[in-house]
Amino acid sequence: MGSSPLMSLGIRAMAANYAALQTTGHNIANASVKGYSRQQVELATSQGQFTGAGFFGRGVDVVSVSRSHSEFLTREADGANSLSAMDAARLAQLRRLENIFTPGEAGLGQAASELFSSMVDLTSNPGDLSTRQVVLARAGDMATRFADAGEALDEAQGAVTAELKTSVARINSLAQSIANANQRIAALRGLGQPANDVLDERERLVAQVSEQVAVTRIEANDGTLALFVGGGQRLVLGAQAAELRVVQDTADPARSAVGVLDGNAVRPLGDATLGGGSIAGLLRFQNQDLAEGRNLVGRLALAIGGAVNTQQQRGLSLQAPLGQVAGSAMFALGPSQGLANAANARDGSGTPIGSVTLTVTDHAALQASDYELRESVSTPGSWALTRLSDGNTRTVNSGDVVDGMRIDINNPQGGDRFLLQPVTRGANGMGMLLAGPRDVAAASPLLATTAAANSGTVAVSALRVNTWPLPLPGGSARINFTSDSGDYSWELRDSGGSLLANGSATWQPGQAVPAAPLDINGFTLQLSGVPRSGDVIDVMPTPASAITSNNGNADQLLALRDALMVGGHSYADSWGQALAEIGTRTQSAKSASEIATAVATQAEQARSSVVGVNLDEEAARLIQFQQSYQAAAKVLQIAQAIFDTLLATAGR
Repeated sequence: MGSSPLMSLGIRAMAANYAALQTTGHNIANASVKGYSRQQVELATSQGQFTGAGFFGRGVDVVSVSRSHSEFLTREADGANSLSAMDAARLAQLRRLENIFTPGEAGLGQAASELFSSMVDLTSNPGDLSTRQVVLARAGDMATRFADAGEALDEAQGAVTAELKTSVARINSLAQSIANANQRIAALRGLGQPANDVLDERERLVAQVSEQVAVTRIEANDGTLALFVGGGQRLVLGAQAAELRVVQDTADPARSAVGVLDGNAVRPLGDATLGGGSIAGLLRFQNQDLAEGRNLVGRLALAIGGAVNTQQQRGLSLQAPLGQVAGSAMFALGPSQGLANAANARDGSGTPIGSVTLTVTDHAALQASDYELRESVSTPGSWALTRLSDGNTRTVNSGDVVDGMRIDINNPQGGDRFLLQPVTRGANGMGMLLAGPRDVAAASPLLATTAAANSGTVAVSALRVNTWPLPLPGGSARINFTSDSGDYSWELRDSGGSLLANGSATWQPGQAVPAAPLDINGFTLQLSGVPRSGDVIDVMPTPASAITSNNGNADQLLALRDALMVGGHSYADSWGQALAEIGTRTQSAKSASEIATAVATQAEQARSSVVGVNLDEEAARLIQFQQSYQAAAKVLQIAQAIFDTLLATAGR
């Protein structure tokens, strides 16, 4: 037997170990590259050569270079990364929102407190112009803060839209790169060997897409990878990549939505189906957290502004002629609006045919919520109104009043849907309407006096005008107690003294006069002390001579400080609840983000432990393959020596 088989063994062994050394060096060089998968040489024993003495081995063959890869761990890591990115994006936006809900002196609650505190001096000096100017200044400060808060909320919406556009542009670029990688992988697959580095590149691209939006992945027989988003919408299929677009939300054009371009149309992706990624976090913030923040600020603005406006209009200003000029609204307030869905029927100019008009009837009853209005399925011709904050649904008809708002439905078409926003824009554009201090209505249009001859201790602690204009302008009323136990008779006379109405009732301590539902002339009295039979209380128009000293309406403006004007709560309690709501959401988002980040880190560590490069292991393999290479070289050296010996022997 010659030396040729032995030389062949040495050459094969050297080639195999050289390939192993080259692959190990490639692993070491890429150990710090994110997404790199460890590669290894696959070796196989060459088929032995048969001789009469048996099979003699022919060495080793290099079959392939494979990459460590776990489809399960890769999916888990990408999914965890998507959830982490979603929670992180939402948390970042909530922290921006939290800056609008500022406690302390810079907050909206403090601005309202300063306005009502200025009313204290107004009740003491109702005719003092400098005191009135302070009231105007405090009112202007409060209106400015609410308007600034509305603008800040608009800026938060603008930031969300900008980030959505950035994320969508990033996804479109990555999707095209994945499609290109698919094309290269499919082409290289025909060579019979896996394109390891291209596969790693594709995995890195998919991981980056997962940070923006959760994806479902399916690998085809040709090695290409299909990606789907939003519950089955195609993003990448083979060498083709779809395009995402940022569009207006179909229900509220002020909000943004993400859709897939399908021909010339954009098919919206529901935010509930996105699953994860920064886009899902941004949309969740926009549609839930930001909407809640808008409604909390808007309701507070409408409740305070509406209550002050109503009470201001029930008083008398210092404008001439004195005693005849009622107060005007102090604040301009943002509008309540009913928005037609983009899918509603439209006329030739693109204007929705059907519309909804909202009119606030009771500012104190408004809820911090949007509403969805759509035709009732169970009662055709009626409408189903869903309060989106809690999912409460009721059937309504045009003209019904719900939660302090009147709903008028105009020319509806089949299938129409509307988004009702009674308070969303309440703070936007809030401003002062009064031109000067004389416009502040500190005086009450009515004056209550007790007769000097009264024998009891009854006194008027408060006179409240409930209706403006008064049912009988210029009319006067008299309350005459007919017993020591609170029985009284009353009469209403016009400006000429003619009797128009009379009646009788009984007063109980703590009860108003007249007790509801009785209405004498749009006023109620709160009494203190004990009346005796024959005691008289007169309620008459405030004379011009008493306008500058009358503080009846200023007292009622001050009383708003503790009134339950915001959904059954005072403005201070309502603002505190708003701060707590946004703070709780932020803390909850922070906890969720920390947990999601920890889970994502663990998932990546689990993936890296299987597919990543361990430098200690690679260094050990480097020594191993070096020694194997040296041993193979020794075999080749011995075979060469034998061959030289054979040549020398044959030449003798």
